[in-house]
Amino acid sequence: MYLQFRDDVEALLTSALDTLDLPTDDLGVEDPPEGVDAVLASSAAFRLAGEVGAPPPEVATDLADAIDASESELVADATAQGPYVNFAPSDAYYEATAEAAQREDFGHLEPTGEDVVVEHTSANPTGPVHVGRARNPIVGDAVARVLAFAGHDVDRHYYVNDAGRQMAVFTWAYETFEEDDLPEPERDKADYDLVRYYRTGNEFLEEGDPDDVEEAEDEIRAIMQGLESGDEETYERVQEVVDTVLGGMRESLDRLPAEFDEFVKETRFLRDGSADDVVSRLKELDEAVYEEDAWQLDLEEFGIEKNFVFLRSDGTTLYATRDLAHHEWKFDNYDRAVTVLGEDHKLQARQMNATLELLGNDTDDLQQVIYSYVNLPEGKMSTRAGTGIDLDDLLDEAIDRAREEVETRLDDRIRDDDLTDEDVERIAEQVGVGAVRYDIVSKQPTKAITFEWDRALDFEAQSAPYVQYVHARCCGILEEAGIDPASTAPVAEGFDASLLETEAERELLAVVARFPAVIEEAAEDLEPHVVATYTREIADTFNTFYRECPVLADDVDDDLRDARLALVAASKHAVGNALQVLGVAAPRSM
Repeated sequence: MYLQFRDDVEALLTSALDTLDLPTDDLGVEDPPEGVDAVLASSAAFRLAGEVGAPPPEVATDLADAIDASESELVADATAQGPYVNFAPSDAYYEATAEAAQREDFGHLEPTGEDVVVEHTSANPTGPVHVGRARNPIVGDAVARVLAFAGHDVDRHYYVNDAGRQMAVFTWAYETFEEDDLPEPERDKADYDLVRYYRTGNEFLEEGDPDDVEEAEDEIRAIMQGLESGDEETYERVQEVVDTVLGGMRESLDRLPAEFDEFVKETRFLRDGSADDVVSRLKELDEAVYEEDAWQLDLEEFGIEKNFVFLRSDGTTLYATRDLAHHEWKFDNYDRAVTVLGEDHKLQARQMNATLELLGNDTDDLQQVIYSYVNLPEGKMSTRAGTGIDLDDLLDEAIDRAREEVETRLDDRIRDDDLTDEDVERIAEQVGVGAVRYDIVSKQPTKAITFEWDRALDFEAQSAPYVQYVHARCCGILEEAGIDPASTAPVAEGFDASLLETEAERELLAVVARFPAVIEEAAEDLEPHVVATYTREIADTFNTFYRECPVLADDVDDDLRDARLALVAASKHAVGNALQVLGVAAPRSM
């Protein structure tokens, strides 16, 4: 209803400005000043004051007088307050909001018909997913979710680097070393098993006998050349390693969860000839030069000082070259492409965009979400011996800490006999993993963050558990009223919205109503942290309502009870669906 209310406000303003013979190019529709009982306001009087030759408050008064609010069922009135025109909602707006928000699909916008591909994570399949890259799948998955909520047809892709030197080294090492040459695996998992070959192989290349190393390098080069030439046997050798490691990595990503519709391998663009086609077209460009034993592009006209290298002297392509073919494939199959990249790929992104333009592509269809890295949490994880902290380590500790918190809270009150050990484990996983996701996705991606356990798992502060608890509380109220929280049917039809007249009730309705607009904003700007900010706002607002407005108390009459139950159900859907956008579980009980 918020979006319809906004449309009505814009129509009323346009009609009034036409009546006053004033321009309608900027309606100035925005959030009202703080403390004003309105859904939206217009600051158009600021813009029009010079043209009218009157101070903004006077222009605002004339504009408000020219508005006929009766033309909208959702707008109660339009009043001037200083330089603003404020638009107050009608009871019909509140009732329609509560009814719409009781639907399971609340927050989903109308289908746009636009096909969007979101590429994220795309970590090299050389071992377990490292925690330093954890922000990519979390932000990427949230971006894909918010775009899907906004009505786009979204495919989630993981671009697999299966053709570079790293995979040639990995394949050589896997075929060279025996189990006795390797350390014990850190976990009983495929990626942890095979990464031992990769690490052992790299140590050998750095420290082995020079003659043996040269022989190994010859074999590694042969593998790379075999991939470039489309040799089927070489391809199958490499894929055995890639697919095994990738299978283990996917298990870790599934824990977040980070979902993918397709794993697109870069060898695809070697095998179908599209990478060769890109190379041929690049060589024909005026910007193409052969320097330092490599083909390169001079991109100074784009303000990029570093040349873009696209072909080695031995005729093998680079990752970036194959990625050009990959992006042109995206343009052929999707209306828009979104790529989530770490801040260390900024130059690569600029070079990619510039080169795609030189090849004749419209880069307006390509958007990049750049994120800064997450500093490692302090404590036992940062002092663990080994090669680094993996995503599995982070999630294990998150669940362990959440379990401790849940058990402590149970010990501080009479344990619910219905809460089994399985329930505790479920809640611990939902809260622990949710805390990691929420804490990371709730920050603006370009800002570096330090993960702090105490903040992320604080049930009282603005964290995932704080918001999750509001959803569980909504479910608890509905269950106490004899309503199944999982039911998709409205809990109260035909309720009297005018009974929801306290400030706490009206404020909660207003915040619930804004959820579709939050989705619209987050999708337009590719900023899912906007949704996280909204969840904190609605959680705070619901808690105020919960304290001040009893729902099932004996002194609450049936009509008011139904209206408040409808508001609780609406809040449950708004909170639950917002958490779904963020990829955070919405527990039924906590």
